[in-house]
Amino acid sequence: MTTGLPAPGAVIAEDEPLLAAALRAELAAVWPELDVRAAPTDGQRAWEALLEHHPQVAFLDIRMPGMSGLEVAQAVAEDWPAHVPPPLLVFVTAYDAHAVQAFELAAIDYLLKPVRRDRLALTVARVRQQLASRAAGASADADLTALASRLAPLLGQLA
Repeated sequence: MTTGLPAPGAVIAEDEPLLAAALRAELAAVWPELDVRAAPTDGQRAWEALLEHHPQVAFLDIRMPGMSGLEVAQAVAEDWPAHVPPPLLVFVTAYDAHAVQAFELAAIDYLLKPVRRDRLALTVARVRQQLASRAAGASADADLTALASRLAPLLGQLA
């Protein structure tokens, strides 16, 4: 399905190269148009990749060298550039103990390894829905801004 919009971008932050490759392959199967822009292997590089690429979605492992995935999510919450929509966060981890903390950091989903394709497909559907809602909101904001700019001269004539 072609929408005329650029392909949504993603960053996969995973310190195990084989797991990163497996997630990339599964994502390609369930979301072929997703553009994986970077696959950093530690938390600091993940944060840098997010800032560089401004992806729509980030798949974060919890335990990585340097910053954890949770610390990366905290950095997104606190230090993300105001003019750029933050990425939707999906945690992909072997540890279920961090789920509450992940959702407190605005995670859209929390996947346990090994990732099953059917479960990943549900996550992708959720992410796509959120991206569509975000795009609709941005479109409505642009429409209101355009309307306000057209009304301003008319309102000035009435004053």
